[in-house]
Amino acid sequence: MDERDWQILKVLHEKKNITKTAQSLYISQPTLTKRIQQMEKEYDQQLIIRGAKGVQFTPQGEYLVKCADEMLARIIQIKETVQNMDNEINGTLRLGVSNYITRHKLPGLLKLFREQFPKVNYKVTTGWSYEALDRVYNREVHIGFVRGDYDWGGARHLLFEENICVTSKGKIDLKDLPALPRVQYDTDHAFKALIDNWWTSTFPEPPLIGMEVDKADTCKEMVKNGLGYGILPSELVGNEPNLHSIPLLDRNGVPLVRKTWMLYHEESMDLRVVKEFVDFIKALDVKNDI
Repeated sequence: MDERDWQILKVLHEKKNITKTAQSLYISQPTLTKRIQQMEKEYDQQLIIRGAKGVQFTPQGEYLVKCADEMLARIIQIKETVQNMDNEINGTLRLGVSNYITRHKLPGLLKLFREQFPKVNYKVTTGWSYEALDRVYNREVHIGFVRGDYDWGGARHLLFEENICVTSKGKIDLKDLPALPRVQYDTDHAFKALIDNWWTSTFPEPPLIGMEVDKADTCKEMVKNGLGYGILPSELVGNEPNLHSIPLLDRNGVPLVRKTWMLYHEESMDLRVVKEFVDFIKALDVKNDI
């Protein structure tokens, strides 16, 4: 079995469907079926059972699926070790990045890094900050970019911090917030908890949710059109001259801030491409230069 076979087993186990697996791997169904038959012939065992509810794995198939992650990780390690022997900086840099950083910072960062190291390739996985944290913790990626403070035992570097602000189209008074419509948006658990804790320590009544949207960028657009106020990070609204923002303070008068971190395992620095990227990020003023 080669790398492609292990990947097929892993994706098929996740999808439980031949058609969806073939689509996900960009291969035809007949090709996928043939590869599975070849695996079964190699081990002289039936690995899957097709049924009305999709694909089920036999005990032998389940065992090979458990081996897939280990085998794929080992293959990646071998490739990275071999590439690390070269005098030039090359290879694939694997990044787990929060949605905001992906949209607003990462393209500029990678453009600058590629100008210095054109032979480096990238595999970028995006999602919520806690998902990026999980990926770097489980070594699925070399480096994670997360927003918020999470428990992390490895190396970290502070990229920037920003104030949390009540943002509106017109001027408002914070004491009036419970009676004003808020534009609510999906965000990671840590940031939501920060906002909720501030609210419950400031007001006895719950907020008036006038609209729910998918993300902070959408919330900002709704606020710009006078459809309510939003509680947003200052980095997102700092360049909007027609919006009014009030930084939030806790009970002790300390500003509420959200920090953005670069996380990685110290031993990952043994890979030259990782070390060069980490050093590159540390030398930048990410908040102001990108």
